[in-house]
Amino acid sequence: MTDRRLTRRHALSLMGSAACAALIPLSQARAALEVPIDQSGPFQPMPIAIPDFLGDAQLGSQIRGVIANNLTRCGYFQILSPASYIEKFSSTETQPNFQSWRVINAQALVVGSVGQGGGGLTAQFRVWDIFAQKQVEGRQFTAPGGNWRRLAHILSDAIYEALIGEKGYFDSRLVFVDESGPKNKRVKRLAVMDQDGANVRALTGGGELVLTPRFSPNNREISFMQYATGGDPRVLQMNIETGGAAILGNFPGMTFSPRYSPDGRRLVMSLLNNDGNSNLSIMDVASKQISRVTNDAAIDTGGCFSPDGSRIVFESDRGGGQQLYVMSASGGGAQRISFGQGRYSTPVWSPKGDLIAFTKQAGGQFSIGVMTPEGQRERILTSSFHAEGPTWSPNGRVIMFFKDVGGGPKIYTIDVSGRFEQVLPTPGFASDPSWSGLLS
Repeated sequence: MTDRRLTRRHALSLMGSAACAALIPLSQARAALEVPIDQSGPFQPMPIAIPDFLGDAQLGSQIRGVIANNLTRCGYFQILSPASYIEKFSSTETQPNFQSWRVINAQALVVGSVGQGGGGLTAQFRVWDIFAQKQVEGRQFTAPGGNWRRLAHILSDAIYEALIGEKGYFDSRLVFVDESGPKNKRVKRLAVMDQDGANVRALTGGGELVLTPRFSPNNREISFMQYATGGDPRVLQMNIETGGAAILGNFPGMTFSPRYSPDGRRLVMSLLNNDGNSNLSIMDVASKQISRVTNDAAIDTGGCFSPDGSRIVFESDRGGGQQLYVMSASGGGAQRISFGQGRYSTPVWSPKGDLIAFTKQAGGQFSIGVMTPEGQRERILTSSFHAEGPTWSPNGRVIMFFKDVGGGPKIYTIDVSGRFEQVLPTPGFASDPSWSGLLS
């Protein structure tokens, strides 16, 4: 490895430990993987080889396993069986015999090592383009303690970026509602876990009903609704590192779906008014001051800020049916963007700003779909008798949602192209996920 380095910080645990990444000079050529964002035509994942990482044998196998699982689940890669590997490595410094990897149809090869020392972990890897016969990426990461799984997610993101050409999403978490007990008496707790379903941790005890958890842009805090026994709904903010929670507001009647602005300083929510309608309001988190941004004889709810904070998408029945609208974040006139048959709800802006995900009810089915912020190119990604609550991956490539396929809800992911739908492992029933940004 070279000594030329660019360092960056990675928060490697909820308690704030860190890792440094060193960037190795790499070839400008990358193994380009074209992923169309529609469902037309076949898609062939890229075959890649990932031997166990060298060094510490147990850690090398564990880290390789997490990386392979991450890259397989995203759908873009086919991880070739280690049983087919012809060449064996004793050092990451060794240039591969490219013909040995072409024989098994590998297009890319990842070779890495991991070791322990000084109370931490050090991992390094290289990504080789088999057809171009050159290295396209090489990095070294150090992590304190034994947080090998978090390290594996960071490595996965680096490999994904080297081969796709855009940021990954594996070093992220989700907060969700964990559901247990019989259907007519469900206990609902807030829980947090890694994006692959590992490291589940309860955030609330289940004594009070909790709904609609949403990550703050800083990835350390969440807002959520709580229904205290015999009391009004209220909005709370919790620090998931410490577990400390503060009440942001008590609201008589009803409140819905608080979501943060991109800077984390504001929450948009729907409050029930004295006239029986619900309008969108924005709360300043620091001062708790609330200003109404819609004021009409309609039910306006489900507000979500655009990535630049300038606009809000929301659902409203002001036109006679439940449809999606976009307006300035300061209020004023709203433009209707959905015109299909059925009811539209739960709109969520992509981190890229190019698409809005939504839930649609039509023909006795629930669907998860996307459209542009102007209401163009509507596409349905998946349908079920009950599916709702989309949330975006940090890179805008994957949508997570929940659906009930019998017995109770489970969390699913699907690529924005409509491919690779799969269930996410959770301890029990799970609903209402919210995806964090990248932690690193």
